[in-house]
Amino acid sequence: MPAKNRFTDEYDLIKACLKGERLAHRELYELYSGKFLAICLRYIKDRDLAQDVLVEGFMKIFDNLSQYKSEGSFEGWMKRIMVTQALLTLRKNKKLRMEVDLDGQNEVIDFNTELFNSGAEELLHVIATLPLGYRTVFSLYAIEGYSHREISEMLDIAENTSKSQLSRARTMLQQKLKPNLQKEKKNGG
Repeated sequence: MPAKNRFTDEYDLIKACLKGERLAHRELYELYSGKFLAICLRYIKDRDLAQDVLVEGFMKIFDNLSQYKSEGSFEGWMKRIMVTQALLTLRKNKKLRMEVDLDGQNEVIDFNTELFNSGAEELLHVIATLPLGYRTVFSLYAIEGYSHREISEMLDIAENTSKSQLSRARTMLQQKLKPNLQKEKKNGG
């Protein structure tokens, strides 16, 4: 069983990784692999492929660690690499197809905050059932915090396509969660 928390702080762990210390690489992987696998699974439903993306993402993290300039969150820097790796995998496998609804582009959807009264786990499960394009844009925007401009660049789509995908994802989420919201209201919740 590997020694846990051998390094006193993030800076020491990064320094040891840069020196090529295998124990430091292992500790960094163990600290973040669970969280990053969950991120990979948001974009890639196939667990085996998501685990491959996780490994590839960590390889990129270790290869590019010298580029981290200690500006901003280290976890955020790594997370961006994981998300990018997942999107590259989707693009490479030609599984990412965006659906465009030009007629509904200007439609304003009221994303009811009651949606979030459902458990977070249930919400993540319902998000996972969305079509790939909707799920990807929704996750990038609502969960990861990217702007439509950033999403359009990452996915090589128009900014309006990103907005349309988000709007359609929100509408679909509301429809899927509506029966649960009605049950909660009946039960006084």
